Amino acid sequence: MNEALLLGAKVRALRCRAQMTQSALATQLGISPSYLNLIENNRRPLTAPVLLKMAQIFQLDLHAFVASEEDSRLRADLLEAFGDPLFEGHPLTNHDLRELVSSAPNVARAVLALYQGYVSARQSAEALGEQLAGSGFTGLDASRLPSEEVSDLLQRRMNYFPELEEAAEALWRRAHLDDDDVYRGLLRYLREAHGIVVRVVRVAEERRAMRRFDPETRTLSISEVLPPRSRRFQVAHQIALLTQADLFERMLSDTAITTPDSQALARVALANYFAAALLMPYVPFYEAARAERYDIELLAHRFGASFEQVCHRLTTLRRSGMEGVPFHLLRIDIAGNISKRFSGSGIRFARFSGACPRWNVHAALMTPGMIRTQLSRMPDGSVYFCIARTVRSDRGGFHMPHTVQSIGMGCEVRHARALVYADGFDLDTLDTAVPVGVTCRLCERLDCEQRVFPPVQHPLHIDENVRGLSFYAPVEERQRLPLTQPMLDTNKETTSSAKGGT
Repeated sequence: MNEALLLGAKVRALRCRAQMTQSALATQLGISPSYLNLIENNRRPLTAPVLLKMAQIFQLDLHAFVASEEDSRLRADLLEAFGDPLFEGHPLTNHDLRELVSSAPNVARAVLALYQGYVSARQSAEALGEQLAGSGFTGLDASRLPSEEVSDLLQRRMNYFPELEEAAEALWRRAHLDDDDVYRGLLRYLREAHGIVVRVVRVAEERRAMRRFDPETRTLSISEVLPPRSRRFQVAHQIALLTQADLFERMLSDTAITTPDSQALARVALANYFAAALLMPYVPFYEAARAERYDIELLAHRFGASFEQVCHRLTTLRRSGMEGVPFHLLRIDIAGNISKRFSGSGIRFARFSGACPRWNVHAALMTPGMIRTQLSRMPDGSVYFCIARTVRSDRGGFHMPHTVQSIGMGCEVRHARALVYADGFDLDTLDTAVPVGVTCRLCERLDCEQRVFPPVQHPLHIDENVRGLSFYAPVEERQRLPLTQPMLDTNKETTSSAKGGT
């Protein structure tokens, strides 16, 4: 039966919270206690009339009964957490996790928070040990909690903030900005509306900061090493911080942003969103994206933005009636560290470990500047069309490091025909789809030559006399031949035949 209709755990949780017996609730619902018992045990679906009565009795919105995207993400995160070798002696099934999320979501989140704390503490201990074993101890900050909270905020809102879109459109009109010279218009607005002067500074004067605002002198300094597109974005970002501070505070007051560091990082993320909405206004950008079939490089030229900025903006096109293709976005460095992740396509990313090496986001690092395309088939059978390309951050001259990262994004294959990158792909048979997993511990594909950890669903069996595709890929036992001489007989027959032929 449809999982959305099997909501027995939620019904049972609501009844117990209200301290009602099955007989009392069944009477109010107009059904028998035995039928309610079947519903609570997921042996009968929750029909529409009963669902409406449940909503009236408990005075809840109907969405409270529906298995939401947030529930799915919570189950996936818990499954990954319980895939840690720490829990090998406590095997849990998908059914167990589904019951936990449905009946006690707060407990599930608490368990996840506890595991996050454990991972953070383990990383801190490992980093501390490495530092103590080196030349000296220089301090430690291994906690990823702020970035995780901000990532969760973006995911809950599906990376769409209509209040920021409206604010950016209002400022565009108020500042009388022009498509042909947005940068000059932004400088004029800062000067006339806020008395702020923007100056481009030499590297010798400012070596570390790409942008620095001095509220006392009313000066915004931008480093000369930034290309024009980045200068525009940094100016727009500062305008967001100056003009939208109250809006940011209101938005963050209703979210699970718990620490000052998380709040500061969230304000940066919201300011970046506002800057992108200001430089790439929703309606013109949406229309251009559809007309040009989501050609990222062409959109970057048209709106004076970088490849990465356009990718980010494409993930925000979720306005009702003007929705773009629902994309996911991933950014990794050359070591495989995930620094950004967002799933608008429904794909799952690993929260506590690296991404699957079969994804083209890794292969893109071997061909810098080239767009790599891939059909990716996940373990559940869903197929995604993915593209990836490297981006390079220049931070100065010859002696300054140049950071290379890889941006990967994609969508469900049913949306792929809207993308120019899918031209030439056979999107009907999908025979060329590459098997991809979330992470090794959660992937059940045992025939993967790139597996680096055993899957949590299968016990580890090592045969030191046999080497498979990888160390953790099992090898089926070969059927042994009987200890006779069929091969010798065959050779004799062949030899005889050969002699007869001569």
